[in-house]
Amino acid sequence: MEYRAEDFTATLAAADYVARFRDAERFAGCCRACPNYGRSWACPPFGYDPGELLARYARVLIVATKITPLRSGMALREAQRLIRPERVRHERRLLEMERAYGGRSLAYSGTCLYCPEGSCTRPFGLPCRHPGQVRPSLEAFGFDVGATASELLGIPILWGRDGLMPAYLTLVSGFFHNEKDAVWNG
Repeated sequence: MEYRAEDFTATLAAADYVARFRDAERFAGCCRACPNYGRSWACPPFGYDPGELLARYARVLIVATKITPLRSGMALREAQRLIRPERVRHERRLLEMERAYGGRSLAYSGTCLYCPEGSCTRPFGLPCRHPGQVRPSLEAFGFDVGATASELLGIPILWGRDGLMPAYLTLVSGFFHNEKDAVWNG
């Protein structure tokens, strides 16, 4: 294994999380500037109001995985190779939680895991091939993931420099639900 993965969680009232960490207008502008805007079923614009969807839930479980490469000086272009297995694990567990608890998961930003790059049906006006699996990210719903990771979980998000990977990578996901407690068994 080329990395060590550690999971961190925080649970709080969904309304508190929305009030403290969601800035829909600011992040909508970031999304509109992205080349995937409107080109992936995991990206905005959505055919529903994310705020209305979130208002249905009482609690949110935030999950972050800190991925630490076991060797320093790795090229930044290798980051996705380390992130992908953890992202697959996150998304699989989040979908299991949806089935077990009800609720709605918001996963990691980036390209869809389920269709080969460039083959999403959205640009062609066709329905998603994997609607039971594709989930938007917290960012796509207007959440500040950097503040979420640092303030709720004590993990500042680091960025690569000079073509090199940072000391660690971070995945952040959320699970909105109405249960007393939803347990992450990543």
